[in-house]
Amino acid sequence: MAARMKERFLNEVTPALVQKFNYTTVMQVPKIEKVVINMGVGEAVANSKVLDSAVNDMQLIAGQKPVITRAKKSIAGFKLRENMPIGVKVTLRGERMYHFLDKLFNVTLPRVRDFHGVSTKAFDGRGNYTLGLKEQLIFPEIEYDQVDKVRGMDIVIVTTAKTDEESRELLTQLGMPFAK
Repeated sequence: MAARMKERFLNEVTPALVQKFNYTTVMQVPKIEKVVINMGVGEAVANSKVLDSAVNDMQLIAGQKPVITRAKKSIAGFKLRENMPIGVKVTLRGERMYHFLDKLFNVTLPRVRDFHGVSTKAFDGRGNYTLGLKEQLIFPEIEYDQVDKVRGMDIVIVTTAKTDEESRELLTQLGMPFAK
């Protein structure tokens, strides 16, 4: 599955991007560098057991062990101290990244209720795309009965593209379901 997406990138997407943006060499063609999945778990301040279930969910979704993120500074209003665990994140590269993106574009996003495509406005100006999901239940690996609490997550697709237009074309060619 992931090999198919990578092969499509090399054989179909690269020539299309070279032609559209008039690149002089294939090394100028933007590529996907990494995918970062982040899940904030604010309830971990009061109950540390919540973090364990978030780690398990993230591991099932990404197929890789996540890293626990910690607070950088204390905030009294949130009862938060420095170095307290407050979330989990995972960075995917290579085969796992392509496998995850293929699953995201073709299986997971179409499972979202009333799905009309992802926003075209979520680019950061440097060619990176951020997607927010409201629940982890849309992933096929997560069993509904095993979930203790519905949690959202952010998925950041980091590309080597210089502009948003190049990045949008790259993701469209790879099969990202943008809203019309």
